[in-house]
Amino acid sequence: MITVNNVTLRYGKRALFEDVNIKFTPGNCYGLIGANGAGKSTFLKILSGEIEPHKGDVHITPGERLAVLKQNHFEFDEFEVIKTVVMGHSRLFKIMEEKDALYAKADFSEEDGMKAAELEGEFQDLDGWQAESDAAELLIGLGIPTSLHDLKMKELEGNDKVRVLLAQALFGNPQILLLDEPTNHLNLESIRWLEYFLARYEGTVIVVSHDRHFLNQVCTHIADIDFGKIQMYVGNYDFWYESSQLALRLSRDANKKTDEKRKELEAFIARFSANASKSKQATSRKKQLEKLTLEDIRPSNRKYPFIHFKGEREAGKQLLAVENLSKTIDGVKVLDNLTFTLNKGDKVAFVGPEGLPKTTLFQILMGELEADEGTFSWGVTTSQAYFPKDSQDYFDVDLNLVDWLRQYSKDQDESFLRGFLGRMLFSGEEALKKANVLSGGEKVRCMFSRMMLGGANVLLLDEPTNHLDLESITALNNGLVDFDGTILFVSHDHQFINTIATRVMEITPNGLIDKMMSYDEYLDNDDVKKQRELLYV
Repeated sequence: MITVNNVTLRYGKRALFEDVNIKFTPGNCYGLIGANGAGKSTFLKILSGEIEPHKGDVHITPGERLAVLKQNHFEFDEFEVIKTVVMGHSRLFKIMEEKDALYAKADFSEEDGMKAAELEGEFQDLDGWQAESDAAELLIGLGIPTSLHDLKMKELEGNDKVRVLLAQALFGNPQILLLDEPTNHLNLESIRWLEYFLARYEGTVIVVSHDRHFLNQVCTHIADIDFGKIQMYVGNYDFWYESSQLALRLSRDANKKTDEKRKELEAFIARFSANASKSKQATSRKKQLEKLTLEDIRPSNRKYPFIHFKGEREAGKQLLAVENLSKTIDGVKVLDNLTFTLNKGDKVAFVGPEGLPKTTLFQILMGELEADEGTFSWGVTTSQAYFPKDSQDYFDVDLNLVDWLRQYSKDQDESFLRGFLGRMLFSGEEALKKANVLSGGEKVRCMFSRMMLGGANVLLLDEPTNHLDLESITALNNGLVDFDGTILFVSHDHQFINTIATRVMEITPNGLIDKMMSYDEYLDNDDVKKQRELLYV
């Protein structure tokens, strides 16, 4: 168990945390949420002891081992992969090193023999003989094949390094896990494996993630950082979000009687309680939900951007025809005779393990690259708005945001432009920020303003949730669900894909899988599974 007592942390005059008191207990998984800059990663560092608070303390139950997902991807470059994982249990690894040093001594003494016997006893108590096989099992579950286990960390690709560090944090059954963005760089299979691992995990988990589906699958509680405080809520992310929205509606409705409000709350809780069985601790969580009162739910202080796309004209039936499109980049054929026809109103999620084919397709469709072979044609009634994977080139200008947006607007009036920026949370002086000093998330929101101005009836979005906080992801998700035009998009966010897509296209090394269904249906479809087995040979 972790107990936080009166923790305060200040940076200059700004209090990041002020007198925080909270407990994290075994058997629960806590999703730590908050707007960008709220201090999520910093709070994890306070819990791990990496940062000392200015006031207060953190108490961990004696004897409990705490493991942290390391963020320095170069720290273990000189170590073998399997050894890096075992290093996650520092005591076990130290015993292994001490044993090896003793047995390597040329003048092995009786005293050394006694010390070795002690070490062997502790080694066995810590399941040391299983260490390497346990580490290998974790690595395989996270998508690291056995062929890489004996390589040095510096020989791995960046994404694989992240997976090894995650295996390191999970190794040896620590009683407490602190995970900062653990799903970054994981494929779908690895994320599912991690969800299953955490569902069976009996210790305490505190996780920061922008993946709402992951938070919904693993979290029993949400710890919300807002205005320097942390408020604890029972339930997963969706329950927190919808309950905060319900509280906001109820607080605004001054004319509604208390009894009516209570009935609305009870109906809301009943709906979520029925879904509780999907997560661990289902029974206890259901009981906790049923005890909630009106006073227990609070409106969120979060600000959500307003994202609303609307086409200026309706598209005709002819949207897009792609025939035998091929493209080779750096000697690798990333697109090979790709053929499909887009229908009016399709919302297509392009999926697959490799990002380059999808990005290349979008760049060809938007005229930024030329195909080596094949053709494509947009319908004459279509207009396109494009969100590229890398938008840096758009912001290499010395303009404030009003003037930056003016470049893309027919209406040059400042109040009109400020209105669009205000929807993206750039109000007042924020709208006069320089475009070339924006953060990643701010640039993404500016790109949405640009797209909304265009009034296109076809949207192409290449990983639009990168750099966004949960509030902006939710707003974008809702905006795309409500959009009545056609969408082609790439994303690794399960919930984002599943709630938007009506059609799924998977670009494989040996052909295209194209299905008119939701993402969850696609993942569970037997025909798709058979096709994938054939096309990924």
